[in-house]
Amino acid sequence: MASSPEKSVLVTGASRGIGFAVARALTHEGWRTAVVARNKAALQRAADSLGALALPADISDADAVERLRDDVRAGFGGPPHALVNCAGAFDLAPLAETDVASFDRQLAANLRGPFLMIRAFLPAMLDRNAGHIVSIGSVAGRHALPHNGAYAASKFGLRGLHAVLDLELRDTGVRSTLIEPAATATSAWDSIDRDRTPGLPRTEDMLSPDAVADAVLYALARPQDTVIPLLAIERRTR
Repeated sequence: MASSPEKSVLVTGASRGIGFAVARALTHEGWRTAVVARNKAALQRAADSLGALALPADISDADAVERLRDDVRAGFGGPPHALVNCAGAFDLAPLAETDVASFDRQLAANLRGPFLMIRAFLPAMLDRNAGHIVSIGSVAGRHALPHNGAYAASKFGLRGLHAVLDLELRDTGVRSTLIEPAATATSAWDSIDRDRTPGLPRTEDMLSPDAVADAVLYALARPQDTVIPLLAIERRTR
């Protein structure tokens, strides 16, 4: 994908995993990249390795997102051309055993956060009649899976949010894409007790973060008159 150097992108959840892979891929393609995450030290290390602008923030906090919007404008000299929502939280438990704090944390990161980011950055895109909003959903946002109650609630919600966004963006020049990857090999799985959750895919059978990043690049690289509202990806082995 060839990208003109004036293109700017904001990537959340970019200190590790899918977000870092997306930021790395976009930077490699010539995008000016700003990266967001809560952990300031980890984010700065990621940004330094990419030559990106580090903007620490909790994207589930409305006031923090408002400040982030101003910081992005100052860093780029204007609003970004693209926003990629990668930040997220993941935990597994039967519904009867799901901790309320875990439920709230996953909804905050996976649904409230993208909503706040869209709300903050979409108006400038609409004023410009151009822009692209990409969010990372999940296979759990379209298929019910055991022990995924809180996570599924957040990702099904994100799918609904993007369905409405797609309708509202028609004839505006602004595009949106929801990417729904199957299980992806990130550190989010490190805290999962596989003995309590049988049937989970093996790490070696999962998608790589780079594969998800490739899907983001593909969506962003389509001609302006081509929109990919939803893109589901999975890994298949022989």
